[in-house]
Formats: sequence, structure tokens, C-alpha cells
Amino acid sequence: MSDITIYHNPACGTSRNVLALIRNTGDEPTVIEYLKTPPDRATLVQLIAAMGMPVRDVLRQKGTPYDELGLGDTKWSDDQLIDFMLQHPILINRPIVVTPLGTRLCRPSEAVLDILPKPQQGAFAKEDGEAVIDAKGQRVAKP
Repeated sequence: MSDITIYHNPACGTSRNVLALIRNTGDEPTVIEYLKTPPDRATLVQLIAAMGMPVRDVLRQKGTPYDELGLGDTKWSDDQLIDFMLQHPILINRPIVVTPLGTRLCRPSEAVLDILPKPQQGAFAKEDGEAVIDAKGQRVAKP
């Protein structure tokens, strides 16, 4: 059993890149496709607390019912926003990764590198071709 868990959406390029970065360390994470198996309230609350982020920052706007539901309105409490995420898991931003070193919303995908217990084992480029890790397993400097 892996000590890394990713709340994953296989339709999301960032989520696929993060999963590939985890696998590039030689670890095989526990993959939870959260649209098929959404977290329960206690798990979602715990994940948000572990990330140290405001609930509103975990909401995804693009490609979700965010605007239709009026979630930009400040009248919604954190508990109400969590209720919306439980009713519409697509509102949960992704990917969320849990490792022994921390819990993080990994956007951009390189954010996962700070919480992976093992080093990268080889070169890695995102799906769009952007180099992230060089052949020595080191981060590629951004221009």
C-alpha cells in the first residue's frame, strides 16, 4: 500500500501530469478518482485543513456549475461551500495529493515535487512538452 494518495481526475491534464510525476519517483500512489468516489464530508474537511487553504480556494470554477450556483457570492459560509462540493464533486479543485510530507493542491503540477518523499528518477516533461525534470532527476529552471 502506498503512502501517497492522489485525488485524481483522469480528464484533467494537470492531474495526469501530477500522477506521472509521482510515478517518476518509483512510487505507485493510491489513486482516488474523486468524481467516481467523492470524499465524504469529514475527509474533505480534513484535506482542506491539511492544505491550510481557505475553503473558497479549493473551489474549481472552470468547467463547473460554480457560476450557475452563484458561488462567487460571499454570502456562502465555508460549510455551505463544502456542501456544494459534496453535491457537485467537480467543484473540488484538483489534484489533491497527500504524502507523509504534506497535503497540497498541486496546481501547477510541479507543486507536488515539494511533498514527494522520493526523488525523481529520470527526465520528465508535461503533456504539453514543457520540461520539468532533467535526465539527472533535477528540476529544470524556468526561463
